[in-house]
Amino acid sequence: MKRVNKILVPTDLSEHSRRALTYGCRLAAEDKASLVVLHVANELNAWELSTEFQLYTGDKGRLWPLDRVLSEASLDLNNFLEPHLNDFKQLACATKRVVLGNVLDRITSIAEQENTDLIIMSPRRSRSLRHWLGGGITDRVARMSPCPVLSVTQPLPSTPWRGKLLPVFFGWPKQRTMEI
Repeated sequence: MKRVNKILVPTDLSEHSRRALTYGCRLAAEDKASLVVLHVANELNAWELSTEFQLYTGDKGRLWPLDRVLSEASLDLNNFLEPHLNDFKQLACATKRVVLGNVLDRITSIAEQENTDLIIMSPRRSRSLRHWLGGGITDRVARMSPCPVLSVTQPLPSTPWRGKLLPVFFGWPKQRTMEI
C-alpha cells in the first residue's frame, strides 16, 4: 500500500469538518505526514461583507477588495483551528490555506497542486432533493478528485425499536396461553 505523505482537510468551519480535522491530525501524526487545512471562502462572503458594512466605494459599486475577504476568512480559520493547536504540535508539517472560489473546483485544484495523497472530509447528512439529485460536496469531490477521499461521518444513533416494529405489526410473537 502506498504511504500517505500529504493529507488535505477542507473545512467549512462547521462541527462536521472539525470531525474530519481530528481524523486528519491523527492520521498525519501516525504516518508522519504533512497536513494541509483548506478553507474556501466563496463569493457570497464578499456580498455579505459589502451589504453588512455598506462598503461600496463611490459610484463604482465595487465590493470589498479580495484581500480583505481572504483576511477575514483567514481570521475565521484561525479561530476554528485554535482548539487543535496541541494536535498540530505533534505533526511534522501543518499548513493552512485560504482561497476564494467555487468549493468543488478549488478543493480538486489544490489537491492537484499540493500533490496530496488523501483528502479527508466529513459530509453532512442531508435529505433534501438537491442532495439526492446532485449529491453533496463530498460526493462530488470524490468523483472529481485526483486522489482518494476519506469520508468520515458521525455514527447514526442506535434505534431501540429496530426490528421490533415488523413482528409486532403482524402479530408476532403470538402469546402462548397455558391450559390448566
